[in-house]
Amino acid sequence: MSSGVLEPVAAPAPPTAPVAPAPAVSRLRFATAGSVDDGKSTLLGRLLYDTKALFEDQLAAVEAVSAARGHAYPDLALVTDGLRAEREQGITIDVAYRYFATPRRRFIIADTPGHVQYTRNMVTGASTADVALILVDARKGLVEQSRRHASLCALLRVPHLVLCVNKMDLVGWSAEVFHRIRAEFAAFAGGLGVAEPAAIPISALLGDNITARSASMPWYQGPPLLHHLERVPAAAGPEAAAARFPVQYVIRPRSARHPDYRGYAGQLVSGVLRPGDEVTVLPSGVTSVIAAIETADGPVTEARPPMSVTVRLAGEVDVSRGDMICLTRRPATVTRNLTATVCWMDETRPLVPGGRYLVKHTTRTARALVDGLSYRLDVNTLARDATAGSLALNEIGEVRLRTTTPLACDTYQADRSTGGLILIDEASNATVAAGMITSTG
Repeated sequence: MSSGVLEPVAAPAPPTAPVAPAPAVSRLRFATAGSVDDGKSTLLGRLLYDTKALFEDQLAAVEAVSAARGHAYPDLALVTDGLRAEREQGITIDVAYRYFATPRRRFIIADTPGHVQYTRNMVTGASTADVALILVDARKGLVEQSRRHASLCALLRVPHLVLCVNKMDLVGWSAEVFHRIRAEFAAFAGGLGVAEPAAIPISALLGDNITARSASMPWYQGPPLLHHLERVPAAAGPEAAAARFPVQYVIRPRSARHPDYRGYAGQLVSGVLRPGDEVTVLPSGVTSVIAAIETADGPVTEARPPMSVTVRLAGEVDVSRGDMICLTRRPATVTRNLTATVCWMDETRPLVPGGRYLVKHTTRTARALVDGLSYRLDVNTLARDATAGSLALNEIGEVRLRTTTPLACDTYQADRSTGGLILIDEASNATVAAGMITSTG
């Protein structure tokens, strides 16, 4: 390659044999966030390239498009900018998911949009992340979108933030520039209630401090980015939370061979279930005991997330789709009144108090009324406007919802799976909002 830009930087060797399935704590989800042209897609392309996670045909396609554009080297941003519109505009619109692994950990990465009009997409990508990489162009410092995305990550309770000061090569590898941006970001993050985040000076284009420490910045004594991601503590796995089994389908064969068979199929979203456990079916509150847990391969002694299983209960129990099976000692809250922080996604009509929608929560769908708008949030400062009367596209605020049927739920802080919901327009069946339950009373 003519410029030498894409020479791998001390990349860790890939495993020579298939990696055995690892426990959940060895898997890390992380998302990139930041302003347009801060280098998010280039960073992820570099990570995939340096960890040898790209196939030859993928790299060949990137080289071909780069050559057609007149670049002297392959543009690694094209690895994750998969939509034609993104490639034409040079921006990220949708959330692009990619996967790679090192001998130490497996990664799921989400490249989220930087444009303000795609805030809803950024919320989607960061909602399940363990780590958020906030990229900042060293030449520009913190800009509005840097603060906006840091605020959203704090709102979404992403456990770890990492400040990546990118394009250090364009500021002469200046330690002064890096330390100034790091101090400014640490002060802003502190106002969001986030402990001082890790900060790493990088050049995604040249590969400095991505997989190996950069010789161009000897003043930086911290780890390179990949080393940090391999060792950052992962959030507690969903099995550490209270057991939640939303029923998706009731299995009743009604055959002569199985005249009394009744099973409840679904995906265990959190906790652990075992035969013999005393459980409560919500919202009815009926208790029973797990008689058996079955999979397509036969009975199992326990179920862990995200296993899809069929649960059989002792005795005659009335259970339907949308019900939730919980351990009796740690039940979910059953309520028809919710408070939720929502990101509005409808391009045509705003959210207003009195609006009626469908609420989709786990496997249950219920009609709901927007009982009130508590405030609209300024995501740049987290200031609350209690006088707001509506939410427009990409705006975030806290609403009170009243549902026609009770929901078995948790707060988003306690369990992301049962603390999240979406609002659906009854007429068009379009998703108009994504929400995080903040209160179940």
